[in-house]
Amino acid sequence: MNRTSVWRLGLTGGIGSGKSTVAARLAYHGAAVIDADTIAQSVTASGGTAMALIAQQFGHDFVTSTGALDRQRMRELIFKDKTAKLKLESIIHPLVGQETEREALKAIDQGAHCLVFDVPLLVESGRWRSQVDRVLVVDCLSEVQIARVVERNQLSPETVEGIISAQASRPARLAAADFVVFNVGLSLRALYDHIDQLSFAFGLSSCYAPDGTVE
Repeated sequence: MNRTSVWRLGLTGGIGSGKSTVAARLAYHGAAVIDADTIAQSVTASGGTAMALIAQQFGHDFVTSTGALDRQRMRELIFKDKTAKLKLESIIHPLVGQETEREALKAIDQGAHCLVFDVPLLVESGRWRSQVDRVLVVDCLSEVQIARVVERNQLSPETVEGIISAQASRPARLAAADFVVFNVGLSLRALYDHIDQLSFAFGLSSCYAPDGTVE
């Protein structure tokens, strides 16, 4: 396949917006979903490609006994030292970029016509916009996000509010969007219908059943 003819769609949205549901529906239509957050977690897991550099930069106290990143200790450091976040990102982001592109090329070689890059911090990173053809934002009201995450993850409202405040603002996401799905007050069926219509714009004209057959 001609790699230049493949759609590269950036997908983003705040916590509790329903972004994962949208990604799953696009995958149902045949898109290859590449989850940047999962990749980022893998490079800091036990034996991950970032761990040697993290130990070198921050010390072995930030590595667990299993060889993974001590996330709690790192969160505490970042809270006290804002430069630590930039140092950690300078290690992780290039590795995530390399693995993301590797997965993208593999998907293209396997015949994917549309790549969906599921990137929670797409707007915050500043680098993703130039790497995708279009950006799809799953939009949501903050009070709805809070209610969903409190119910789903059993977190306190204050904790969820803190997570939301650390992410890009709603206006910043909307300013970066080419397509917007406003996921408030929609049934799952209505949300699916919206994504089904959008899928045609991304070259996903066939509806794939879970077993790969065309409905």
